[in-house]
Amino acid sequence: MAVDQAESVSVTTTTTSTIKKRWQRWLLVLLNIFFLLTGQTAATLLGRFYYNQGGNSKWMATFVQTAGFPFLFIPLLLFPSNRQPPSPAAAATPPALHLKIALIYLGLGIIIGVDNLMYSYGLLYVPVSTYSLICATQLAFNAVFSYYLNSQKFTDYILNSVVLLTLSAAILGFNEAAESSGGVPKGKYVIGFMLTLGASATYSLILSLMQLSFQKVIRKETFTVVLEMQIYTSLVATCVAVVGLFASGEWKGLKGEMEGFAKGKVSYVMTLVWTGLSWQLASVGVVGLIFVVSSLFSNVISTLALPVVPVFAVIFFHEKMGGIKVVALLLAIWGFASYLYQDYLDYGKAKKASEHVEHLSGHRGGGGGREC
Repeated sequence: MAVDQAESVSVTTTTTSTIKKRWQRWLLVLLNIFFLLTGQTAATLLGRFYYNQGGNSKWMATFVQTAGFPFLFIPLLLFPSNRQPPSPAAAATPPALHLKIALIYLGLGIIIGVDNLMYSYGLLYVPVSTYSLICATQLAFNAVFSYYLNSQKFTDYILNSVVLLTLSAAILGFNEAAESSGGVPKGKYVIGFMLTLGASATYSLILSLMQLSFQKVIRKETFTVVLEMQIYTSLVATCVAVVGLFASGEWKGLKGEMEGFAKGKVSYVMTLVWTGLSWQLASVGVVGLIFVVSSLFSNVISTLALPVVPVFAVIFFHEKMGGIKVVALLLAIWGFASYLYQDYLDYGKAKKASEHVEHLSGHRGGGGGREC
């Protein structure tokens, strides 16, 4: 009787713990989605504001995409208890592990810096509508990289999500392209197109490499690890931007750019500062979703922001919100819900499998007790 009561208490405790972990996971997913959508939307709008008001430095636009990383030291210092000790294998060779992680940060940081520069050039030479359309291709690139690097399985819901989100951005891009006029020389347009396409592919590769690093090398399950990944890769990427800013000579024109900014010097500085902070908020969401779910899911949420931006553009820039934009937004929400439902199904299957294993383990333990 005592054994049965003990088993009942154990099952109840396990169920409560499982439910708690389940809610914690979903809370973390929703929090990172909020970070990504809010940060990316704000950063995109501020980036457009920077160019509209007279900003034209490509390296400065690249610099602010990662320069806000010191802000992340605040949550890093607030949550030091989240750190977990390394695995026994890692503890046996800490110098080798630390060197490997440092090389990962260095390599990813350099790639991120180059990728940000390609995006800056692309936005300079390609209309923003076409730019958004090309950026939507990152889902297709990420699907390929996730399949080969992260063993991502594709279901009907995931494929439906990818197709709908890509179609949403494509509809938005074609609509805005039809409404806007050109004016960009053909040679520069081709350069911008190719650089944006290359940046989309590189961005998708970065996400898959981050997920691979979490799975194969870092192997820690804390939000602190997410912050560290973002801080150190952003540090390297910022150094790349600073070198480029001085090597290109663009730093000489920054004073004139600030003085000629339509909204004034203070507005110029605050635009850059808030753009930097917004990109960091978005980046935390990106890396957090890679850590909790997958690189493909992170990219899906990032693509969801493409049709969301025009909604805020209507509010802040007084742009028109036509029926095409509404359709694009609804398709994006549908695609997002499709992927989220698939993740819900996957998590439910994993939970049932875990409970089954715990149930079998409990029966073996209970049987052994009775035999004694």
